[in-house]
Amino acid sequence: MSTERVNPPELSPPTGFSHAVVATGTRVVFLAGQTALDTDGKVVGATLPEQFEKALTNLLTALRAAGGTPADLARVTVYATDVADYRARAPELGRVWRRLAGRDYPAMAVVGAARLWDEQALVELDGFAVLP
Repeated sequence: MSTERVNPPELSPPTGFSHAVVATGTRVVFLAGQTALDTDGKVVGATLPEQFEKALTNLLTALRAAGGTPADLARVTVYATDVADYRARAPELGRVWRRLAGRDYPAMAVVGAARLWDEQALVELDGFAVLP
């Protein structure tokens, strides 16, 4: 697979995402929404950063099981129950992302959600990847 991150100078500089990702490959992996569930199906972590780390770990675990790597991610959507808190913690969340997924950012969006499937969940991530 090859990816090209496109960040036109006419747009504001991206921070922690790419404006567009051109992905060429033969397999597309659609990743279901992942929250901070442990293997017993319980939400773990009391804070947004703790839950973000677990949700991202879960997303990457599913991706790896399908044969992909973080660099294969073309698109990720983040659903947050408190967008203001997400923005306030963005530097910390960015450090978590870089530690787990690296610096090849997919196209991303953050969407405010009144509530997620699991009432205790503060954040959910889904996306898709393009594999060779």
